[in-house]
Order: sequence, then C-alpha cells, then structure tokens
Amino acid sequence: MVVGLGNPGPDYAGNRHNVGQMVLDELAARMGATFRKHKTPNQVAEGWLVPGGPKLVLAKPGSFMNTSGGPVSSVLAFHGATAEDLIVVHDELDLPFDTVRLKGSGGHGGHNGLRDIIKATGTNEFARVRVGIGRPPGRQDPADYVLRDFAAAEKKALPNLVADAADAVEAIVADGLLAAQQRFHAPE
Repeated sequence: MVVGLGNPGPDYAGNRHNVGQMVLDELAARMGATFRKHKTPNQVAEGWLVPGGPKLVLAKPGSFMNTSGGPVSSVLAFHGATAEDLIVVHDELDLPFDTVRLKGSGGHGGHNGLRDIIKATGTNEFARVRVGIGRPPGRQDPADYVLRDFAAAEKKALPNLVADAADAVEAIVADGLLAAQQRFHAPE
C-alpha cells in the first residue's frame, strides 16, 4: 500500500505539499494504472510494477492533508493491510529541494498529514519516502510556502525529483527498506 499525501482538487495539484501525489502519478504511469474513485475516501490505482511482482495499491486520500489519517486507515482496512504494509510519500521541509530520504518509523516531525496518520492507525511504524522541498525563503510562513507551486527553477528539476522518489518506492517494494536506504542514502 503506497499513499501519496497532498490536498484534493486542481487548485492544489502543483503545490509543494502535493509532491507525494505527484510521485503516485509517476508510479501509476509506470504500472499502466489509472486512479479511480474508491469505496473508501481515496482515489486508488492498482497494478504491478513488474510481472510476477507484488500487487501495489496506490492511494491518494480524498481529504485535506491535515485529515489524511481517516482515508489512510480506511483503505488499509478495506484491503486487509496493516501499517507494516504501508509506504507514505510526503513533502519534507527539513530536506533540501531535490533530496529523497527513506525512513522506517518515527514521529511526525511537525508534518500534520503524518501526525493524523499516526493518530488514526495507532502506530508510527510505517515506511516513509520523504521528498525534500526545502525551507521557505526569508521569513515566509512554512504553511504558506507548502501551499505554493514550485518556483520556475524547481519546476525544471521536479520531474527528476519525482522519478527519484518513485524509484525509491520501487526499491522498498523490491528489496526492502534497509537495502533501499543503503542505495538512496549512499554518498555520491
């Protein structure tokens, strides 16, 4: 189960906060899958990254970021999955733009989407693909910053960042979190 965090609707589609959903769009394209309305409050796409590999369920919560927990816990329950089966892809202010880091568990680090998922599932033991969006410039409010579209220079690099994050999800699925971390966190 791979969940991409963001806010619903076209007004938010290009926001930094929606980079998790951008990564899911990339994964769905690789799988040849299409997002559809689901019985849970999510848009869901299902398929395989490689023939004979595990089936993936990609879910975009239909709620706003701060209330992601309900949709995530409902899609897990619908598919008989647990938090151990969950990979959450989300934006990360504390990482420089164009950086991808993987994490196995931990707190929410001030991320309200993660906070709500931890509350709704009752655990922080799930994998995360943290997609760096950088800190806001100057004194700009972080809440305002994440709800803005990427800057022009960032938009040029964004396809590579999204592809790297999708590669990280694929690595977790294929090789496990530890091997994926060793690959993505290795010095270049």
